[in-house]
Amino acid sequence: MMIKRQPLITVEKSLKEITDDICAPVERFPNKAWWCGLLCAKALFIYYLVAIGFVFAYGMGLMGTNHPVGWGTDIVTFVFWIGIGHAGTLISAILFLFRQKWRTSIARTAEAMTVFAVMTAGIFPLIHTGRPWLDFWLIPYPNQRGPMWVNFRSPLLWDVFAVSTYATVSIVFWYIGMVPDFATIRDRATHKVRKLIYGILSLGWRGSARHWSHYEMVYMILAGLATPLVLSVHTIVSFDFAVSGLPGWHTTIFPPYFVAGAIFSGFGMVVTLMTLVRIGFPSFKQYITLDHMEVINKIIMTTGMMVGYAYASEFFIAWYSGNPYETYAFVNRAFGPYAWSYWIMVSCNVLIPQIFWFKAARRSIPIMFVVSIFVNIGMWFERFVITVTSLHRDFLPTNWGQYAWTMWDTSILFGSFGMFLTLFLIYLRIFPAISIAEVKPVRHVGRDGGGHHG
Repeated sequence: MMIKRQPLITVEKSLKEITDDICAPVERFPNKAWWCGLLCAKALFIYYLVAIGFVFAYGMGLMGTNHPVGWGTDIVTFVFWIGIGHAGTLISAILFLFRQKWRTSIARTAEAMTVFAVMTAGIFPLIHTGRPWLDFWLIPYPNQRGPMWVNFRSPLLWDVFAVSTYATVSIVFWYIGMVPDFATIRDRATHKVRKLIYGILSLGWRGSARHWSHYEMVYMILAGLATPLVLSVHTIVSFDFAVSGLPGWHTTIFPPYFVAGAIFSGFGMVVTLMTLVRIGFPSFKQYITLDHMEVINKIIMTTGMMVGYAYASEFFIAWYSGNPYETYAFVNRAFGPYAWSYWIMVSCNVLIPQIFWFKAARRSIPIMFVVSIFVNIGMWFERFVITVTSLHRDFLPTNWGQYAWTMWDTSILFGSFGMFLTLFLIYLRIFPAISIAEVKPVRHVGRDGGGHHG
């Protein structure tokens, strides 16, 4: 049976027209929408740096961490941003290995999102230490501090290795994929400085058969390296909680639950960014089509149900275990002082994405944009619920207390989006946001019998 595929590019384009469309944001002076976005993001980024400066100068007492809630929004937002970075690697590496051609138009921007999200996340553990000028103590290397050494049995140290490895592989994978496109911009450049910069970035690429052979081999190897990182990184991040003995954290479902949640939130951010890219660069609508967005929305709906299953199974296992402390931890989450945060989490992550059962909703840009915002709100609250509600009431009622949220928590949380969006908007201006080399071979997919047999 012949199944008709939808075209991956909605308008018939020549090779030159594809190159012109994708290179336009890099070669032309940016429009007002881009400048407006950059100024707003940059202002928020500067506010973020000022807030961090005050916290560094006056100490962690400015933020809401206290007794008994020793882990606050720094750790919550760190886990949130690491999760955001997962969709990029999934789209780029795993879908590449499975030869999913629909990934070609969105892979480059998803990879960039991964890199910038990991860069944003990396700052939060440094803030949380309270003494960032001593953060180099976290790195295991031969030193003269006598018996002072890192604790290799601590999952916090595992984070250092996992996140740094993930960041390194993601950056290299992202960069290698752009080398042929850098050469295209170099060859089109009319200014000497531009030609020099992109000439250096393109590593002497000439497009020979030997270059393409080496490129495809390296890209395949990097995709193979990046694939297990999708599972391992957020699994190790979940160990920050799961290997402890604290009720609410000591849960074996955390590794797969965190991975599913990371993919869920990452794809939510992909929808947010792709929607904005389509608005800011109208010509990209022919490459980032509604079919691309619909597939992503299906993944969001599926992973949202997986996360909802995890929420339900946590309650069941807490009851089934017969452990009164474990049972109380989850009952307290849903009906205690922080019940509002729990039900925001459930509503945003489980209930709202169910609208994607309807095809009209999956293909509506306003609806998917609003849902993607709710997804990211819900996933931040998921990390907040796990961290704060498990700490604020422990075994002894005399230790009970509330998290003392301050304006500095708010400033650093929202300021981090300023850093992320500033980096992302600069990327749209200086790098090709869609892979020219990958889009050209699929421009006829879905046209002239471009179906597949089922």
